[in-house]
Amino acid sequence: MAWRVSDALVAYDEAVAAMEARAAAIARGEADELVWLLEHPPLYTAGTSAREADLVEPDRFPVHRTGRGGQYTYHGPGQRIAYVMLDLNRRRPDLRAYVASLEAWLIATLDAFNVRAERREDRVGVWVRRPEKGDGVEDKIAAIGIRVRRWVSLHGLSLNVEPDLTHFSGIVPCGVRQHGVTSLADLGRIVSLPETDMALRAAFEPIFGPTRDEAP
Repeated sequence: MAWRVSDALVAYDEAVAAMEARAAAIARGEADELVWLLEHPPLYTAGTSAREADLVEPDRFPVHRTGRGGQYTYHGPGQRIAYVMLDLNRRRPDLRAYVASLEAWLIATLDAFNVRAERREDRVGVWVRRPEKGDGVEDKIAAIGIRVRRWVSLHGLSLNVEPDLTHFSGIVPCGVRQHGVTSLADLGRIVSLPETDMALRAAFEPIFGPTRDEAP
């Protein structure tokens, strides 16, 4: 399985086109599976379940309609995106199990920075309890949105390392109004993207298998 890291910001449409081409090649047996880590310029994406009422500031950043599941999400600098292109036919063609594996990957990654993150049965993504904000308050630190074509996965997850959290105010993130968003920096963990990438890779391999470097 290939592991690729892009250091410069990658335009959303460019990334999606490259991801879809790679996924199609994987389905044909012509390319290796790939995990691609990158950042986007500030933008909002609308998943297949997005509600227009959740786009609070439609003119703030570009809005991209996408085929992934889920609702509105923000992407921007300081957030690590992982596009995950795996052949689930060769692994386990079970979407719920795949999403649970992505959540487990994130939880293990965050544990490396002494952040206790948790999954929720009624909310996709990874959450952090914030007792200092009040009883039962939780913030999302990572979002998951996937699509599967010919049982090859597309899209993936976004982990908030040190993004501008005010940028999330232009949407209702993932349609969840009663909880907020957080980041490693917001939790007092000052971590670089290369350090995040190392933790992501170390947590990924025990769950999904060994990786090898692939140039951008």
